Amino acid sequence: MSDEKIKASGGKSHADVEILAPPEVTSPVVFASPHSGRDYPPDLLRNSRLDRHALRQSEDSYVDLLFDRAPRYGSPLLRALFPRAYVDVNRARDELDPRMFADDLPRGADTRSSRVIAGLGVIPRIVADGHDIYARKLFYMDAQRRLKSCYDPYHAALSGLIEDAKTRFGCAIVIDCHSMPSAGGAPFGDNDRRIDFVLGDRFGSSCAPSVTALVEQTLADLGYEVARNAPYAGGYVAASYGRPKKGVHVLQIEINRALYLTEAKIARNEGFDGLRDAMTRLIAEATQFAPENLWPAQAAE
Repeated sequence: MSDEKIKASGGKSHADVEILAPPEVTSPVVFASPHSGRDYPPDLLRNSRLDRHALRQSEDSYVDLLFDRAPRYGSPLLRALFPRAYVDVNRARDELDPRMFADDLPRGADTRSSRVIAGLGVIPRIVADGHDIYARKLFYMDAQRRLKSCYDPYHAALSGLIEDAKTRFGCAIVIDCHSMPSAGGAPFGDNDRRIDFVLGDRFGSSCAPSVTALVEQTLADLGYEVARNAPYAGGYVAASYGRPKKGVHVLQIEINRALYLTEAKIARNEGFDGLRDAMTRLIAEATQFAPENLWPAQAAE
C-alpha cells in the first residue's frame, strides 16, 4: 500500500512540510515529527559558522522514519522537512532572540522567555551542544522569511489535521514525536535503569490520563523503561494545542537516541529496525483508542 504524500511548499530552496496521509482516516490520532527535518537550506549553510554535521546535533534524527508506518493504521504523519537549527516549530512564533539580529525586533516579540534566554528560540541561536550557529548577525527580515516559509505551513498543517480529526471523531489526539540525547535518558540514581522513553503531558494538562496510560503501558509491555514529565514535560505544541476539555489531546514522546542511533556519527545503528517495529506496535495500539474511552468528564461534554 502506497501512502499519499501531500507537500505544502513555502520556500524556494526546499519543501517545507510533508503529510503522509492514509488512504482512509480511521483514527483520531495524528502523529507529528517537528524536529527530524534533514533538508538544510543553502542560506543556513552559507551563514553558519558550523558544518552540516555540527548543525545536525539539534535534530531528532530519523524519528519520522520510526513512525512512518502510521498511515497503514489510518493515521496521518506530519513531518517538518526543514531542520530544527533553521526554524523550531516547537516554540511560539514570537520567541525571538535580540542578540541574533542587527536590527530591532517588533515590540511584541517575546525576547525574555526561558527558551530565548537559553539561545533556543524559534530561530535558534545555538545548536544542542551549545555552540553558536552564526558567524554574523541576521536581520529581522530573515526571520520573517523563515517563519512564513516554514513555521506557518507546519502549524497550518497541524491545525488542519487536528480540525479534521475533531470533525470526524469529535476529538484529536496528537502524538508529538521527539528524541532525547542518551545523557538525557540516563538514570536518576545509581541503581536505576536507563530511561528509554519520557512521556510529556504537562502533568496531565495537555492530554487525558487514559491516553498517557495506554502509551505508557504499551511501551512497558514492550520491555522499555518509561518516565513521565521528567526531564521533559512537553513543549510549545503540547502547551498551546493540548486542550483536553475542548477535545484536543497532545502527548509528547521523547525516545532515547541510544536505542537506535550512533549519536556521534548521527547514523542509524543495529537497533533501528527493532525500534521501528516497536513503534509500529505502539501505532497499532494508539490508533485503536476509542474516543469514548477518554475520561468521563470529556465524554459527557
